[in-house]
Amino acid sequence: MNTKYTVIIREVKEQVANGTLGTGNKLPSVRQLSERFNCSKSTVIRAYKELEKEHLIYSVPKSGYYVVNEYQTFKNDNKKIDFLSAGPDKEVMPYIEFRHCINQAIDIYKEELFNYSDRQGLYSLRHQLIKYLQDLQVFTDPKRLFVVSGSQQALNMLVSMPFPNGKSNILIEQPTYFGFIESIHLHNTTTFGIELSMEGVDLDRLAYIFRNNDIKFFYTVPRFHNPLGHSYTNDEKKRIVKLAQKYDVYIVEDDFLGDLDPNPKSDPMFSYDPSGRVIYIKSFSKIFLPGLRLAIAILPNLMINTFLRYKFSSDFNSSVLSQGALEIYLKSGMFNGHIRRIRGLYHRKMQLLQEACEMYFPSYTSFSKPTSGFYLTVYLADHVKAKRMVDLLLRENIYVDDAVRMFLPEYRKENMLRLSISQVNENQIKQGVEQIARCIDFIHSRKRSIFQSPPSLL
Repeated sequence: MNTKYTVIIREVKEQVANGTLGTGNKLPSVRQLSERFNCSKSTVIRAYKELEKEHLIYSVPKSGYYVVNEYQTFKNDNKKIDFLSAGPDKEVMPYIEFRHCINQAIDIYKEELFNYSDRQGLYSLRHQLIKYLQDLQVFTDPKRLFVVSGSQQALNMLVSMPFPNGKSNILIEQPTYFGFIESIHLHNTTTFGIELSMEGVDLDRLAYIFRNNDIKFFYTVPRFHNPLGHSYTNDEKKRIVKLAQKYDVYIVEDDFLGDLDPNPKSDPMFSYDPSGRVIYIKSFSKIFLPGLRLAIAILPNLMINTFLRYKFSSDFNSSVLSQGALEIYLKSGMFNGHIRRIRGLYHRKMQLLQEACEMYFPSYTSFSKPTSGFYLTVYLADHVKAKRMVDLLLRENIYVDDAVRMFLPEYRKENMLRLSISQVNENQIKQGVEQIARCIDFIHSRKRSIFQSPPSLL
């Protein structure tokens, strides 16, 4: 027996499917449908919320509900299973919502579009960002916050600029984000590594390196590490910050996926740093729209003028239009709703990936087990080379990443695969992992043979 709740859902879907309601069209108000179907407003709201979960409609505060896209049966591209791409899931990006924000930003900031804006970022946006960061346990003021053109810009400037401690060398986790490794290579910076596993780093070893190697800063990804997926405990973060304070070392904390943390009690290192020892970097590329090219950097007071000079020489100021649109999106409350949706999505995908790895991978492999985030690392047997795996899987349209580029030469490991769940379809995860497992078995059984062609992995 159909309830009025299901009847409303079915009718909206039919109207979107037949074109009566098109992309971006506004749906009837809750009151209108309540009167038409002779039901309570809560019944209509419940139906609309269900349609929101299916990403068929979206809500705009104080405006109403709108169609996201034309309703159609989605056909997956079964020819490609993508565990390589690390951008956000395109199916849940708020394109239509954000288009409204862009249009409003053009009207509101039309004067700024014809002039150079504040090099540190629009003050009104920085004010909104301060409020947003409080939910992440990051408390600061607009004077210390910079809007930058992507986190890579901030990281690259920090590699090259002088620090108040007068030191010159950099310490990084091994493995780590390859974009940062590229920056240190380009600047020919002396760099030390410290091995990271899912159990963390050796804190005694960390103290030794801090004490003896003239370390300017320690670059770390403390939550949902790239490529391991590792996250430090709060106690470990506190201890690392204390070591940095003791040995006059700065910390550059790259918290690019902190919004996805399902643990509300997990804090960034920045929250344990009253002395200004931690520099906090936050990108919007992985959780929102990469094309915006926006990120934030929070600097200690001693470094503000130097960072401003380097920012000026890099690009003068970040895109005013992108900044204005992000400010409107934050103000509207839509950003918080978006974060809630993707937090659940990526947590679910990561659990599906781990379940599939547990089910299909042979006993001579292992894999990291992050609670969420984008990345999981597969540790192959020593003679099973990741590059060989990448090449063989590519023939079957399965895309994975060799983690070798994420190491300094002296730490290089050739038997690690990085899997990203950000853009792979949920219903392809199990199939993809099963095929990866078959490829591992094929290479393992032939003891590195490169002369035999593999049987079909499909």
